[in-house]
Amino acid sequence: MTLWQHQLRKLQAIAEQRRYRFRLKSVKGFVSLALVGAILSVAIAACSGNNTNNSSAETPNASPVAASKDNIELTLVSFSVTKAAHEAIIPKFVEQWKKEHNQTVIFKQSYGGSGSQTRAVIDGLEADVVHLALAGDTSKIEKAGLIQPGWEKEVPNDGIVSKTVAALVTRPGNPKGLKTWADLGKDGVKLITADPKTSGIAKWNFLALWNSVIKTGGDDAKATEFVTKVYQNVPILTKDAREATDTFAKQGQGDALINYENEVILAKQKGEKVEYVVPDVNISIDNPVAVVDKNVDKHGTREVAEGFVKFLYTPEAQQEFVKLGFRPVDEKLAQTKEVTDKFPKVKTLGTVQDFGGWSEIDKKFFADGGVFDQVQAKIKR
Repeated sequence: MTLWQHQLRKLQAIAEQRRYRFRLKSVKGFVSLALVGAILSVAIAACSGNNTNNSSAETPNASPVAASKDNIELTLVSFSVTKAAHEAIIPKFVEQWKKEHNQTVIFKQSYGGSGSQTRAVIDGLEADVVHLALAGDTSKIEKAGLIQPGWEKEVPNDGIVSKTVAALVTRPGNPKGLKTWADLGKDGVKLITADPKTSGIAKWNFLALWNSVIKTGGDDAKATEFVTKVYQNVPILTKDAREATDTFAKQGQGDALINYENEVILAKQKGEKVEYVVPDVNISIDNPVAVVDKNVDKHGTREVAEGFVKFLYTPEAQQEFVKLGFRPVDEKLAQTKEVTDKFPKVKTLGTVQDFGGWSEIDKKFFADGGVFDQVQAKIKR
């Protein structure tokens, strides 16, 4: 708070006190209020004069300094599997911003499990932009007071900037003959997946399993029975998707791994021999992006942060997401031959909305004492 704003609040308090004390019953009281009013007018004028054309007038803690610097730093916090895509997209944005604004954007990047990243931002990691695995994580940052309500309406597609589906990765030759979600509940099958308490992808994995029962006519009781069988076949719950992949691929544990389709495609592009199936009953894995309002106003980076988020929706950026295995959010791009040839068609696709949105999903499945905890309590490892 500036000195003028501090004085202004004191004067307003004095005026309020005097209004009740004197209630204009005497000339003395009237003169006192008149004097306070005159001082307030001067203070307001001074404040207005000092803040002309300055975003700090609306956001007192905002810093306009960064906008005038030759170099500006932007902190991007995202979930682990977006790293390759952002590393391809960021240089394109930096080049465009330099050309249009004559300013060099320097990115600080942090990647990890979506749940862990969310907690880090709430606990003080000063992200300017967050690109997380699920809207529920973004909503937690909103509830912490760092993101203003309505963030999903400030950009296209309700804030969803990347999406994929769940894939079932198997050992070479698929010796266990795993083709559907139901196969993961069979005796003798070992599945590798992450922990929904720390990983966004693990929540999606759980929903994919649950959805496979509901979308084929089952009820909650049957879905609970099925996911309990599956998680009995999980020898270890890893912290995040990256660790799950390493456990399966590098340590050789498990017969199958549930992973994002884009991660599998990226691995194949890197020359890894990966065999996988995209079950035709699946879940749309939608990843939102948002500007962290409190932090960009503090850093003076709102303009460049909003520019970066906007850039992620351009055909140029979406094309990079597609190259690295994400299904495009741009419908025009989704209809191109390149995309239809690249991604297997899913016959029955569930969505978060089918289950009441992330608030209801978290409450039902992942809150303390929820369905996931109940399932874990039944499992003896």
